[in-house]
Amino acid sequence: MTEQILLKKTSSVLMVDDIPANLELLSVMLKVRGYKVRAAVSGEMALQAARNDPPDLILLDINMPEMNGYEVCRQLKADERLKDVPVIFLSALNETMDKVKAFGAGGVDFITKPFQFEEVEARVETHLELRRQKRQLQENYTRLRELESLRDSLVHMIIHDLRSPLAGIYGFLELIKESAKNTLSTDLLRYISEAMASAKQMARIVSDVLDTSKMEGGQMKLKLEECDLGSAVEESLSGLKSLYENREIRFKSPGRPAIVLADREIVLRIIQNLLANALKFTQDGGMIRLDIAPSAGGVHVSVRDNGPGIAPEFRQKIFEKFAQVDLPAGRQKNSTGLGLTFCKLAVEAHGGSIGVDSEEGQGSCFWFELPKNGPGPLLPAKN
Repeated sequence: MTEQILLKKTSSVLMVDDIPANLELLSVMLKVRGYKVRAAVSGEMALQAARNDPPDLILLDINMPEMNGYEVCRQLKADERLKDVPVIFLSALNETMDKVKAFGAGGVDFITKPFQFEEVEARVETHLELRRQKRQLQENYTRLRELESLRDSLVHMIIHDLRSPLAGIYGFLELIKESAKNTLSTDLLRYISEAMASAKQMARIVSDVLDTSKMEGGQMKLKLEECDLGSAVEESLSGLKSLYENREIRFKSPGRPAIVLADREIVLRIIQNLLANALKFTQDGGMIRLDIAPSAGGVHVSVRDNGPGIAPEFRQKIFEKFAQVDLPAGRQKNSTGLGLTFCKLAVEAHGGSIGVDSEEGQGSCFWFELPKNGPGPLLPAKN
């Protein structure tokens, strides 16, 4: 019992009632239980006391002269510093509509007079505990956001420093391949080509991380120009040819150019990311199909695979930062979990939309649409 009282000493209760005898009776009972208690005999005095020193909880009567309890509660909830303070109405009114009005004004509970002190104490402690838990939850959330920001900064710093050595690796491999192509065996030349493809893939991952960070902060400017999505798809297919292995890629170029106003380099990376994603989830012997079609005011691009599909609960999650979905047996997770996040931010920065249609066991179709005339002015990146 002593331990409980010591814990309650940190909790302050403001009681509001225009009858001093009621205040004195309840005040004595709460003080004995270890609460810090203040009293106010009017709504105006209660508001002033709460603003001067916000309490942890308020016990509020309804029928008071000049300002009733409903109005006091409404003003409390309109104050940024006081809106989270729980208000328990303590009143002789016992009609259902009285209680409805009390909850509508922002109250968290309603106790009818005459009351049993044990009930008042139980409800006061319950709502104080709820508030303590809510505060703790908010503190944990704030700390989590700080840690997330720290993680992002650390990842950004590390990834940024990887750019130069990666460029060096790719450059030296290219020099070796060119200078020794007449003396190395076919197998060794193939190994060098695969190493160069891996270096390219790592460079794309680096770019995804850095550019995702820029887009989230609204710091990445698009270099808009007329872009033919058909030729962009063909170029993307050519760049990833070393990853095809035993999978079939089908793309039939549209009959006429599919022109949009967009950043061509960014569009290429969107298509490459979606294609690389499809390759990860498609088994040997599987097929991936790319299509381009006109849409209302823009162009629709889709990448369809016949992999394992995506469960409904993951269809939005996969576009979140660092999200991962289990790969089929034998496939490696060569990914930061940022490829699809980059695609989402990049498409939305262009004023477009992106999504996935999928059924488990039936494959997935990732798609995006870009407007023909580019993004509107000052379009913010979405979170």
